[in-house]
Amino acid sequence: MNDLVMPELLTQAGTDQGIGREVLRKEDKRLLLGQGKYVGDMRMPDMLEVAFVRSPVAHARLGQIEKPQGVEHLVYTMADMTGVRPIVAASSLPGFKLSAQYPLAQDKVRHVGELVAACIAPDRAQAEDIAASVFVDYQELPVMADMYGTLESDTRVHDDWSENVFAETNIDKRVSATDEAVHSVSRKLRMARQCMAPMEGRAVLCFWDTRVDQLIMYSAAQVPHINRTGLAECLGLDEGQIRVISPDVGGGFGYKGILLPEEICCAWLAIQLKRPIRWLEDRREQLTANANCREHGYDLSVDVTRDGRLAGIRCDAVVDSGAYSSYPFSACLEAAQIGSILPGPYVMDSFVCRTRSAATNKPPILPYRGVARTGVCFALEVMLDIAARELGIEPHVLRAKSLVPASAMPYANITNKLFDSGDYTTCMNKAVEAIDWDGCRARQKERHAANGTDPAQKRLGLGMAVFCEQGAHGTSVYHGWGIPMVPGYEQCTARFTPDGILELRIGVHSHGQGLETSMAQVAHTVLGIDIAKVRVIHGDTGMTPYSTGTWGSRCAVMAGGAVGTACEQLAERVKVMAGVLLDIDASLITLKDGTVGVQDSVKRLPLSEIAHTWYRAPQKLPVGAVDPGGLEVVAGYKMMPDAGTFSYACHTCLVEVDTATGHVAILDYVICEDGGVLLNPMIVEGQIYGGLAQGIGTALYEEMPFDSEGQPLASTLQDYLLPGAGEMPPLKMLHMETPSPNSKYGQKGIGEGGAIAPPAAIINGINDALYELGAELLQCPANPRRVLEAIAAAQGAQA
Repeated sequence: MNDLVMPELLTQAGTDQGIGREVLRKEDKRLLLGQGKYVGDMRMPDMLEVAFVRSPVAHARLGQIEKPQGVEHLVYTMADMTGVRPIVAASSLPGFKLSAQYPLAQDKVRHVGELVAACIAPDRAQAEDIAASVFVDYQELPVMADMYGTLESDTRVHDDWSENVFAETNIDKRVSATDEAVHSVSRKLRMARQCMAPMEGRAVLCFWDTRVDQLIMYSAAQVPHINRTGLAECLGLDEGQIRVISPDVGGGFGYKGILLPEEICCAWLAIQLKRPIRWLEDRREQLTANANCREHGYDLSVDVTRDGRLAGIRCDAVVDSGAYSSYPFSACLEAAQIGSILPGPYVMDSFVCRTRSAATNKPPILPYRGVARTGVCFALEVMLDIAARELGIEPHVLRAKSLVPASAMPYANITNKLFDSGDYTTCMNKAVEAIDWDGCRARQKERHAANGTDPAQKRLGLGMAVFCEQGAHGTSVYHGWGIPMVPGYEQCTARFTPDGILELRIGVHSHGQGLETSMAQVAHTVLGIDIAKVRVIHGDTGMTPYSTGTWGSRCAVMAGGAVGTACEQLAERVKVMAGVLLDIDASLITLKDGTVGVQDSVKRLPLSEIAHTWYRAPQKLPVGAVDPGGLEVVAGYKMMPDAGTFSYACHTCLVEVDTATGHVAILDYVICEDGGVLLNPMIVEGQIYGGLAQGIGTALYEEMPFDSEGQPLASTLQDYLLPGAGEMPPLKMLHMETPSPNSKYGQKGIGEGGAIAPPAAIINGINDALYELGAELLQCPANPRRVLEAIAAAQGAQA
């Protein structure tokens, strides 16, 4: 633990369960024993299952829809859903174009898999049989499946638009003009479209509770409060008539962060039929019909001085946003962020960037783990390595000349990002040292010398990437980006039960982040209570404070701050009650090991006795002596300034490229990261390791290709490749802990970081291995075909 982090607070707890301790996750027992509760585990009397008729074409006007005879009452189209409004995710960015996405297609379909009709039956198989019998007249239209092609097309995804662009942004920042000679490097880079592939697909179960006149929705969602707001808008209900419950959720990564058309359909059916309605997404639906991520294109130039200092960046970026803007994140989220975060952790003289969010006949794009950061890290870091090779210097030497120095913190960069704290250069140097860069370089030279000029060999390459990750963004940031769901104060309700159990009710949702453990650790740090006696309640709009949910690496900072604030207020009330019972001045009282009393005195009371007294023996507490609010508080927390925290990391790797087969093996991998004060280092390492796996998928395996007619070409996990345990490299993980001066405990958001740097680091390693052959890769994933094509292109150029 860093010495700067309130040691008096951390030592006050007196045990090893508080902030900074590697406590085993509380939630793992039920999950490992198969006792978790997912939507797929839920059964209700008279429940009906839904199967959807989905468009087999990417762009068409809808003609006649014929329901099969005898079961017409089991088939519903948009014409049946009178009064239901479309999904509209707006943005306040200038020129943003709205897209109305009806729960079931109306007049037109805009991507393969779009919902056309909902079919119900007692089981899914029967519902699918009915769906297969529905006839739909599709009057096909020209398809725009390429994001660059759609920018030039006269055909419109949305008929009333002037062009197929949701929004365009332009940034021109020139701090100073350099009088040094510069070396310019220009390339076109692409990152493939991906699916997010959580273990559990989307799922929803709805029923109408007549007792409370309320729609109850169980949904595999990571933003239940936002889903409730969207449902209310589309269904014409007030939010009090809707309760959204997210039970155990098998991974989110952003895929479960939106309001689904399927949720609206199931909710409407449950209201109309007064019967429970359930839909479970199967893997084919997830891959071919629903939201994707990551598809970026960059026309990028970097200027570096002859000694390797980064002088400027010029960029024209396009993001394929698909056919619709998904609620609540607008379609411009990825592209708009490129314009603000592309400069990364570097100092430079000028930055000019144009971004466009292209509309195509593909499913909508969502913010995936790392959001736009993975793309910008890939683009810029690959370019910096190319510049270093052309200048004949090592990549880390080039970067060291432009990284924001620790002495400059806090630092406002060229796009006014306020870096709160950190030592980027030391972090990079630690990662370079841990991979044994010089030793690996010597191995590489020896290997390549032995290979001679024969290209059909296994060649070694060194790669690296540095990034910073803005997390826990606040009101000013999201309002400035034009996002319709702007976070404010994060709240926590903390209360003791009559037997002394602490209940924490938080609005964020935990679907793999270990929040049930880390929030209990925060409570332990403040109250000294055993985490086994802390119950964290989340994912239920009927029981928790309103929150914009889990996204943007915000939970540790925002929810952790709210929990800590609520527990501090609760602690003060406990001290006053204990002072009355012990006849001691409350200012002398401390909380430790589940007891309250004077420090180092045997005269202490268990917290359970305080709770028992308040609830069941109030005669011991004279009126006016204690707060009438008792042992329940609601507290809000907002980090100020609310520009976010900036965690950062350096990834280094050693790769082996088989030039005969195109196969890439990762021989060694090092991550040095700084997430400020780590609430639970073990949970942090698990998050980073999981993010690394997803980043390796982006770099080498995962791609959702579409043909020219907008047909998805990977419909099963045999076609869509995911990394498994066998693809994970040996990993060395190093931690730095530079506290954020702005967050409550010095912690920073870090949940997405592991997935950001791997594509850049691995591609840099591949290019380093192939440099002497004249080959270069500028696209993810670097699958064997692309590696061999790059080698062949280099050989052809040399010939």
